[in-house]
Amino acid sequence: MGRAEVRERLGVVFGSWVADPDSDVVAAELVEGRWAVRMAQQTRDFTTVWVTPGDLTVGFEAYVLPAPPRRLEEVYRQLLIRNIRSWRVHFAVGNDGGIYLCGRVDADRATEETLQYVFAELYELVELSFRPLIRTGFAR
Repeated sequence: MGRAEVRERLGVVFGSWVADPDSDVVAAELVEGRWAVRMAQQTRDFTTVWVTPGDLTVGFEAYVLPAPPRRLEEVYRQLLIRNIRSWRVHFAVGNDGGIYLCGRVDADRATEETLQYVFAELYELVELSFRPLIRTGFAR
C-alpha cells in the first residue's frame, strides 16, 4: 500500500468523523501531504493532531504545551509517569522544549478502529495532563 492510498483512506475516516455531529473531531484538512485533524476538548478549546502517512507507518503528533519555565524536573516526571500507561502515543519533548504527544502505527493497520483508539488516547492524555502540567510548570 502506497502513501497516497494511505492518505486517501485516512481522508475517508476523518471526513466521516467531521460529518458525525457526535464526534469531537470538528475539522480535518490535508496540508502539504499530512492531515491536520482538530478535536474539541474539555480542558482546552482544541487539540490539533498532525497525521503523517508514510509508506510503512502513519505518524501522529499533537502540541500540548510550550516549554515550561518552572519546575522542569517535576513536569518531566509527570510526563514519564503518564507514558507508563500509554499504549499507542507518548509524551515527548521537542527541540524547542515544548511538550508533544507522538505516536505511530503500521500503515496497513491504520483502520478506522485503530485510529479511534489512537485519537481516544490522545484526547484522554490531554484531558488528564493539561491542567496538572500547567499548574506544575507555569504557576508562580
